[in-house]
Amino acid sequence: MNIPTKHLPAEERRVVTVEAVIELAGSQNPSDITTAAIAKHMNLTQGSIFRHFPTKDAIWQSVMEWVADRLLARVDSAAKGIDSPLAALQAMFMGHVDFVVEHPGVPRMMFGQLQNADSTPAKYAVQTLTQRYAARVRALVEHGKTTGEITLEVDTHAAATLFVGSIQGLVMQSMLSGDIQRMRIDAPGVYAIFQRGLRSKQ
Repeated sequence: MNIPTKHLPAEERRVVTVEAVIELAGSQNPSDITTAAIAKHMNLTQGSIFRHFPTKDAIWQSVMEWVADRLLARVDSAAKGIDSPLAALQAMFMGHVDFVVEHPGVPRMMFGQLQNADSTPAKYAVQTLTQRYAARVRALVEHGKTTGEITLEVDTHAAATLFVGSIQGLVMQSMLSGDIQRMRIDAPGVYAIFQRGLRSKQ
């Protein structure tokens, strides 16, 4: 990391630690990230890490909370001020894709947490993020129905599931190909198919 970390205030140190984990997850399996690896990446000792996080689980919880806060802020900002529900959904879709391209370790960590058989604070944070995200999509779909832009026959819950699932599919394809930038190329066409299924024929 380029940011000096040895003399930061406590809160900044926690944020920088979270960002270090996200950077590491972009190039290796998140389950293989140890506190020793985090400390080495930050040019610190493990003891310095544990002065700010009592356990490794606490680090992962903070990482997932960081992801939730910033991803929701990104999609909210993308949709802000857009009157058309379909255009707002498109802005959210592309904003989410941009977020993943900028932070390729994020989906790896989220998938890893959801595969965890145990109930952990980090897994709960991912589940809460998914619920809050889907609620935003459902609200825009319902708004589109009231404006006549989205057909009334659309199943709102299914539409939200497909919206999120389409992004997850793009993520998986990019991970398989080893080219995260491919998401930006494929995303407009994928969203266009999604939108055609929603748009009112009037």
